[in-house]
Amino acid sequence: MKRLLFLLICLLFLCNISGFAQKDRIEHLPNFDEKQFHFGYYLGVNKKSFKISYELPNSLIEVENKIGFNIGLVLDYRLHNNINLRFEPGLSSNNKVLTFHNPTIPDTEQDRIRKVPGTYFRLPLLVKLRTNRLDNFAAFVIGGVSYDFNFSSNQANKDDNFEGEFRMKRSNFMYEVGLGVDFYLPYFKFSPSIRGIFAINNEIIPDDNPASPWTLPIDYFGTRGVFLNLTFE
Repeated sequence: MKRLLFLLICLLFLCNISGFAQKDRIEHLPNFDEKQFHFGYYLGVNKKSFKISYELPNSLIEVENKIGFNIGLVLDYRLHNNINLRFEPGLSSNNKVLTFHNPTIPDTEQDRIRKVPGTYFRLPLLVKLRTNRLDNFAAFVIGGVSYDFNFSSNQANKDDNFEGEFRMKRSNFMYEVGLGVDFYLPYFKFSPSIRGIFAINNEIIPDDNPASPWTLPIDYFGTRGVFLNLTFE
């Protein structure tokens, strides 16, 4: 994901050079940003992990992160010059593996390792702040909050870690911040962006046994991640 961030920064830098070098280029979609409403869609990849804080020492949980995908729609409402309100409903999928290093847990794979699938239906409400156009591109920052429904939460499962089941909450709230650039092409606007997402609430469901060595040591357990989205409007 660091490579993706580096590539996006390089792209923004090259766009700056291109903008200053091509003063006489044709301006595409000159009235696009004057629309009160417009629509689009996005595709992307993500890399998610968990922010974990502990109640007890010597309770390290190792998280194996994997690359996932994002897909969704964009509904954009123009609030003011260079300020837009955006609703971006979509799906985000990512799988992770947890390894518990708590010495009180038996040293077997079935006891120490938990696979944590994650497919979220996301409902972000965001504010986008954009610079003035420079020829056919403009930079922007974006941020807001989202409601995330976790289809893979295991919340209704009566089994817990004593039976090998790691449970998380279905309903969660996140905040996200990001930056990107708008490219105005002849027929549509293309916008790559990179974003950070962070859980607000604690997502873990404690085991039924309050002395569980899997969940007792955990004070907070919440998603955090990086999204790289490609938006077409």
